[in-house]
Amino acid sequence: MLEITNLSVKSEDKLILSSVNLKVESGTVHALMGPNGSGKSTLAQTLAGSPAFTVTAGSIVFKGEDLLTKSPEQRANLGIFLSFQHPLEIPGLNVASFLRMIYNRRVGQNTLPVKFKPILEEKMTLAHMAPEFAQRYLNDGFSGGEKKRMEILQMLVLEPDLVILDEVDSGLDVDALKDIAKAVMYLKEKKPQTAILLITHYARILNLTKPDLVHIMQKGAITTSGDSSLVHTIETSGFNNGK
Repeated sequence: MLEITNLSVKSEDKLILSSVNLKVESGTVHALMGPNGSGKSTLAQTLAGSPAFTVTAGSIVFKGEDLLTKSPEQRANLGIFLSFQHPLEIPGLNVASFLRMIYNRRVGQNTLPVKFKPILEEKMTLAHMAPEFAQRYLNDGFSGGEKKRMEILQMLVLEPDLVILDEVDSGLDVDALKDIAKAVMYLKEKKPQTAILLITHYARILNLTKPDLVHIMQKGAITTSGDSSLVHTIETSGFNNGK
């Protein structure tokens, strides 16, 4: 589904990613771990098409399409979803209207509010969000945990082909973490061909989502890959000894 080959990326004049190679098949769960500043979020933003980063070498192919020729909107329409670490607050736009808008873009039709309401209610239940959230302004005044749930709610509404969760577990308590992991696994069960890339520092969410492959990124390169046992190695010995 996704194939990254010899990818190098810079921001302004600083090289951040160097010759990154990664292949993600449909229906698989991958974890990307590494210390702060290793390039994990840069890779995620590059996949989504952020203009803050420039690809200097390599290729990214998604479902047979050259992603480097696609705008962020086109990438989203192809089925790529990226959760944000710091989502924007948009006063004046309520959650229900926003989600109906992105849902309609995803399915290619104009679903009326009355028909979208039961769809949204189901997804909000899965994300453990109270019904009144639908009428709140998007992320406006949301707590950190509520913003994380909002990102997961978008994922559930869109049912993407490739889910990239960038440190969605950061700062969450045990119950919230379990809720998010359950939502991720629900999507995987409902849509088995969905591929998931979990970017994290911690083993907690990986113990709940059971990745097929784990990758360690250091200094802008993926230094090693392995099965889920690599998570335990990192927990006990650190990233340097996980190589």
